[in-house]
Amino acid sequence: MSTINPPKALFFDALFQIFGTVVDWRTTVSQTLSAQAAYSLNSSTASIPASVRLFAATISWPDFAQQWRDTYKDFTFAHSKPLSSNKGKRLSSSSGFHESFGNGTNNGNGAFKNVDQHHYDSLVQLLADHHLSGLWTTTETRAISQIWHFLDPQPDSPPALHALGACYPIYTLSNGNVSLLRDLSLHADLPWTRILSSEHFGAYKPNPGVYLGAAEVLGLRPDQCAMVASHLGDLSAASRVGMQTVYVERLDEEDWNEDEVRGARAEGWVDMWIGAEERGLLEVARRLGAGNGGWGGKGY
Repeated sequence: MSTINPPKALFFDALFQIFGTVVDWRTTVSQTLSAQAAYSLNSSTASIPASVRLFAATISWPDFAQQWRDTYKDFTFAHSKPLSSNKGKRLSSSSGFHESFGNGTNNGNGAFKNVDQHHYDSLVQLLADHHLSGLWTTTETRAISQIWHFLDPQPDSPPALHALGACYPIYTLSNGNVSLLRDLSLHADLPWTRILSSEHFGAYKPNPGVYLGAAEVLGLRPDQCAMVASHLGDLSAASRVGMQTVYVERLDEEDWNEDEVRGARAEGWVDMWIGAEERGLLEVARRLGAGNGGWGGKGY
């Protein structure tokens, strides 16, 4: 990425990756599950079977949180239909948008199911898998499933996004549903110019129609947009439709193995690479000149 072709819009993954790129899902979700379990187990009014109490005493809530997160990744990937598995191979707008995006359903898998419903359904299933059904009532389980609306930000995210937002339009492009993203933005002080969600396009990333649809909504070509994420799978899909890409390494967030990560860096299709030892989104802002007006100010 160079100043010769600066982006006119920055898209941030705010769940499938905003969860790791912009907010700290791991700490918030693990602590909430642990606290809610302790509250129920110590409640004098809760009617919890003895067997559930036994299993709850030995569960690792951080591991449970990771499994819950993994169901989200499996769910969104299963309801997407990339046109090619070739990482980094570019697709034209005409070859990707209408073929993968037009019908508003999940590629023959039924009516669109949003992430909130998935989070509830998968939590119920995980509790059953771990012999924890009955730890919480249906109402309590539904409320706990909404914790993804109130994740705390990565420390660098609010100041970096405020700086970037003063120079560029900044948008979510996330698999999270709109209400979730709105709550996240308010809770974590994330000053988006506009919220765009896979929900708007009836399919989940890495379906190329989501990326192409977002650019089209803004009246931009894909090469005028940059996708910012901490997952190379997301960036690979964005690159294939012609978007610029910014990779922000976050601890324990990358799904690709070490060989794939090294290969991606060597191939050079990531336009800006922010190492884990750098300052995350603050380094993105610095490199894009956001502290001194960027490449010509907001809407360049």
